[in-house]
Amino acid sequence: MSFRVHTGKTLGIVGESGCGKSTLGRLTVRLLEPSGGRVLFKGEDIAAVKDIKSLRKKAQIIFQDPFSSLDPRMTVGESIAEPLIVHKICGDKNATRKRVAELMDSVGLEWRLADAYPHELDGGRCQRTGIARALAPEPELLVCDEPVSALDVSIQAQILNLLKDLQENRALTCIFISHDLSAVRHMADDIMVMYLGCAMESCKEPELFENPLHPYTQALFSAVLPPFVQRRGERVLLRGEVTSPIGLGPGCRFLPRCESGQEACASETPVLREVSKGHSVACHLI
Repeated sequence: MSFRVHTGKTLGIVGESGCGKSTLGRLTVRLLEPSGGRVLFKGEDIAAVKDIKSLRKKAQIIFQDPFSSLDPRMTVGESIAEPLIVHKICGDKNATRKRVAELMDSVGLEWRLADAYPHELDGGRCQRTGIARALAPEPELLVCDEPVSALDVSIQAQILNLLKDLQENRALTCIFISHDLSAVRHMADDIMVMYLGCAMESCKEPELFENPLHPYTQALFSAVLPPFVQRRGERVLLRGEVTSPIGLGPGCRFLPRCESGQEACASETPVLREVSKGHSVACHLI
């Protein structure tokens, strides 16, 4: 798969569990080493970067589980101060303490929580701590790996609005990974739909919601529960088994679950191609 994220914009990546969203996010910040291909950050291949510390300062990630992403032996203040110390951003302890207070305030954490440990906080405050820690080295790229999936709905809205405000105020470039279409719609400028490690569809946010073309994208929208009890419209049910990701051969990876498959779908792997301005689809039927 091939894609690009424009400076100051948010790319939303959606797809069902196991499709490779989190792996892709970790590859983007080199938490995993790629087995092939290249990840270019501002034109530079990150796999060839020898000073990994400089890359860490420019690209940060917010993890899915706010509890396991924090060291249980470190207080909130110590967790946020750690990247400041590692990258030698502040000159002394007083400057570090002041910067930690500014970061806590920017993500909505009271200073009284600076000496609290992760087990003393709820999920929302733990995730705010993770966001503050990620913002500490002032990165240019922020990868959000399902940052609200482990939180209550009301807390999800607060964190999403916080991320939106932080991006606008700091001109951050973001990759927002989620299986929640409503969250992606709120956050993203561009959206890419993934299935078994491949991009199935890619376009601007309004276009995808108004005119989903790929059968898999249509099934995803059909699976979203409406905000009322009685469902309207015909439900698209996906039948068949998910293709094994091991030893994939030619053909469309979605074919075993697609009701409209043709002979070409089994013999030729569809490539992502533009079918209208800014709207690309990997499907032989379109």
